[in-house]
Amino acid sequence: MSNPHVFTRRTFLRMAGLATLSIPLGACTVPATSQPALPPETPVSNGEEAIKRLMEGNQRYAANASIAINESTNRRNEVAKGQQPFATIFSCVDSRVPPELIFDRGLGDLFVIRTAGHVIDSAVLGSLEFGVAELHIPLLMVMGHEKCGAVKATVEAFKANATAEADIQALVDGIRPAVEQVKDQTGDMLDNAIKANIGLTVSKLKGSPILKEAIEQGKLTIVGAQYDLDTGAVTLIPA
Repeated sequence: MSNPHVFTRRTFLRMAGLATLSIPLGACTVPATSQPALPPETPVSNGEEAIKRLMEGNQRYAANASIAINESTNRRNEVAKGQQPFATIFSCVDSRVPPELIFDRGLGDLFVIRTAGHVIDSAVLGSLEFGVAELHIPLLMVMGHEKCGAVKATVEAFKANATAEADIQALVDGIRPAVEQVKDQTGDMLDNAIKANIGLTVSKLKGSPILKEAIEQGKLTIVGAQYDLDTGAVTLIPA
């Protein structure tokens, strides 16, 4: 049996769209419309309230009507005493997908963890569990995104029966089950794999004893979502 092709770091990064990126200089010439800062908000007590608050913020962002993000000196002093984020966002590292901007939130609002293709390892899972067990965050959102480079690179590696170099292979291994799940589906393989990767990540997290117990006790909601790079909108993905 022939040896599988080995991807170099440069090959993988090129496929992932991370090595070089050309952006038209005129693409961001329209200034954002600012609104007054939000009035004081009551604490979020459950996952549904957290989803509502996130989606309201995303609607503002997508409509180019973001508020003045709460990053004032008073807010810094407030959160320096302790944190009470109302949602955890587990998302991709892609520079075009910054959760605080996408959901129009400020300091101390979100507990954010990011890896390429939102691949889970022990450190990630421990961090997510910490957010639930110690900070009592009622919502965990797994957010994938359109045109995900890490998923695209894994699709290409899958098609070429290739492996990636060094620890980059851990990303391929983490995303590969999603690609295998959709390999015989109709439609766009990349888009299908992105959605499958979101669903598989949600399912994996629900298997964590700490997270599972919190769900059963009504203290935690885990949802999947996908971000559209073109419109700025976040759409919930049915589990």
